[in-house]
Amino acid sequence: MSVQRRFPERVYGVGEEPDPRFSLANERTFLAWVRTGLGFLAGAAALEALRLPTHGTVQRLLSAALALAALTCGVQAWVGWMRTERAMRTGEPLPGAQFALPLVVLVGVLALVLLVLSAVG
Repeated sequence: MSVQRRFPERVYGVGEEPDPRFSLANERTFLAWVRTGLGFLAGAAALEALRLPTHGTVQRLLSAALALAALTCGVQAWVGWMRTERAMRTGEPLPGAQFALPLVVLVGVLALVLLVLSAVG
């Protein structure tokens, strides 16, 4: 009988199987990060498609920043899922979200810039 290999091996190759409820909750968190990233990506596409009363370069930079936020969410989803699943399998404390603070700062700066642009325009 062959042993089924699961990806990524650095997660599934250690420790013991956790309670499925915890793994499924971890997967739901992963999907929440992905949905948030898709929201940022949709915002980036919309911002790029709209004609705003601002300089084109500013609009492109804001759109690129939203796309960067989307990318950050995707990275957080994957890295966070792996670190949490591995911690559950090895009995270690659960890790925090590594990319949450940079993402919050980026979104805060974007919100301020959009607020200033809407007040000026």
